[in-house]
Amino acid sequence: MPRLGIDRSFLREFAKLDKPVQDRVTEVFAKFEHTGHAGGHLEKIANARDPRFRSIRINDFWRGIVLAPDSGDSYTLLTVRGHDDAYAWAQRRSASVNSATGRIEIRDVAAVEDTLPTLSQLAEEVPARLLDNVKDSQLRQLGIDEQTLTFARALTESAQLDAAKSFLPSNQWDVLFGLAAGFTPEQVWAELAPDVAAEEFDPDDIDAAVVRSSDRVVLADGPEELMAIFRHPLALWRVYLHPVQRSVVEAPYSGPARVTGGPGTGKTVVTLHRAHQLAAAGAGPVLLTTFTSTLAQSLGAGVKLLVEDPEVRRRIDVRHVDQLANKIFREHHEAPVILSGEQERQLWSSIVAELEVPFTETFLSEEWRQVVLARQVNSADEYLEAKRTGRGRRLGSRQKAQVWQAIREFEDTLRARGEWTHETVCVEATRLLEQRADKPYRHIVVDEAQDLSPVQWRLLRAAAPERYDDLFLAGDTHQRIYNHRVSLRDVGVHVAGRSSRLNINYRTTAEILAWSIGLLHGQHIDDMNEGLESIAGCRSDVRGKHPWTRGFPTREAELDQLVSTLRDWIEAGVEPGEIGIAVRSNKLVDRIVEKLESVEIPRVKLTGGAGETEDAVSVGTMHRMKGLEFRCLAVAGVTEHHVPPANAITSFDEDTSAHHRDLQRERCLLFVACTRAREQLAVSWHGGKSQFLDVDR
Repeated sequence: MPRLGIDRSFLREFAKLDKPVQDRVTEVFAKFEHTGHAGGHLEKIANARDPRFRSIRINDFWRGIVLAPDSGDSYTLLTVRGHDDAYAWAQRRSASVNSATGRIEIRDVAAVEDTLPTLSQLAEEVPARLLDNVKDSQLRQLGIDEQTLTFARALTESAQLDAAKSFLPSNQWDVLFGLAAGFTPEQVWAELAPDVAAEEFDPDDIDAAVVRSSDRVVLADGPEELMAIFRHPLALWRVYLHPVQRSVVEAPYSGPARVTGGPGTGKTVVTLHRAHQLAAAGAGPVLLTTFTSTLAQSLGAGVKLLVEDPEVRRRIDVRHVDQLANKIFREHHEAPVILSGEQERQLWSSIVAELEVPFTETFLSEEWRQVVLARQVNSADEYLEAKRTGRGRRLGSRQKAQVWQAIREFEDTLRARGEWTHETVCVEATRLLEQRADKPYRHIVVDEAQDLSPVQWRLLRAAAPERYDDLFLAGDTHQRIYNHRVSLRDVGVHVAGRSSRLNINYRTTAEILAWSIGLLHGQHIDDMNEGLESIAGCRSDVRGKHPWTRGFPTREAELDQLVSTLRDWIEAGVEPGEIGIAVRSNKLVDRIVEKLESVEIPRVKLTGGAGETEDAVSVGTMHRMKGLEFRCLAVAGVTEHHVPPANAITSFDEDTSAHHRDLQRERCLLFVACTRAREQLAVSWHGGKSQFLDVDR
């Protein structure tokens, strides 16, 4: 029976087809899979560049192009296009097997042939060429074949290589790009094909090459699986693994392991696949967790999409950390009464007034969280000796005694009232877990690790035995949007020697990525392991438009331009559901929703619920944008008084370290919002612009 593979690039094409055409594609290829006889459906193509290309009729106008093997039964759907366009596509391109990786690759041979004479002529006029420092033998070892080698030798500048991305084999273009960027051949190989053993591959065995190409081809085992692929084309496109990601997912680790990387480098995809792999191994239950309920819901949806076996899926427990703490807590206590943020603030304020201490409720609250809870301080003597790293206000012994008196009063009041905070629930759940010999999980996988607090890390450390492959965490401290600082060593999570980094951004264009990284210029950002994290090396290979930035005299003028920008995007073919608007405050969210309603642009307000995005423009706060992505994104209201808002920044006089840390957190929040854009980014403000935009570019 034939197996149908679908080229990853077609998943995006399929999502853009009209619904009747999608339905017909699904019907045709489900029948193809069901009959068990491929030959009767496929026709040879006159003048096809590759004799293994076949066409399949979708309807009177549309045709599919399929790669058929000389032997074997793995067929690959490459594209679906209008009749003439489909045949023209097949007459320009060919398939081959990469000699280094053994994977399938497609190239536009005609484009290479058309471009090469001009490049060669230009190359004769310059003294040096782009890859003069790399030997032919090194290029061949990296999978560069003769046609691409000839093309590479004619390159004189990186812009020529950028222009060739659309027609060179993708694996080979990646090799040339890495070498042109200054990487050694060894570094290029380590990044592009770390999981490939050194061996010779049969260049004519297309069937075997397709099976090896799980990084770009998904094989459907029967009509039902095929239908599932066509129901979720973009979602499946996003859960593919690059070879570097796959090596991180599949590696065995002797203890806790960590993967870092900038925005769009696929860290969440890696956590999903890691959880799947561990669950499939069957050694014990797997917890897949993160900081917020919204992100946990997103991870749950990813598990349903990725994990087909119901038994394996049942071994993966997806819940956010506070939800886990509550679950453990309620196994021994009644449901806790949790203080709201406002109730906690009022309690601290009453203690300040009653004890007449010279500290604000904000200072005391943060001292409790960042020193007492973070360092497990239980007595006045321990507090007197405790490190206060990161706290900018120095305290003498008399002042520490006053602080401890206030904190003691706060904790005693909670106990007397039978009330809890999320942090104290977490501390109690950790105590309960530490007393258990039988841990609830064998493996724990953490996404967005940078946003967890020390008490949450201790909870996770106590929830699984300290063994090989116990904890796996993914995060990027440049995207920290909450006021948590942690040293993994201090909370018993030792990742030294088991850290990996992802550098290739798969979401955002190079122009948007570079502009957004500029927002963090000069920032010293910790790595959660008592060092500094760098975003250097994070790159995107996709080119696009530069971000659009503009100021306006009034808010109404800015909103009028926002409406105009949305209409331009929609008229250019961007669906409303592919557009997002990010702002700093809920008040501005409501004003924009009202504005879009008045001009009849479909809109939806993001509230954090699962599955809330629909065929409408998504409007939400920058915090709500975490974990989402949009084809086009507008970041509005980036004004001097709202980004950052004054009430989110600790006074410089009260705590200098907290002041600078708050500013950095707000800067990272803007960075996170901007990097949700895939193709186009528009940033606007009214009145004076935010200080974060005053960077040299």
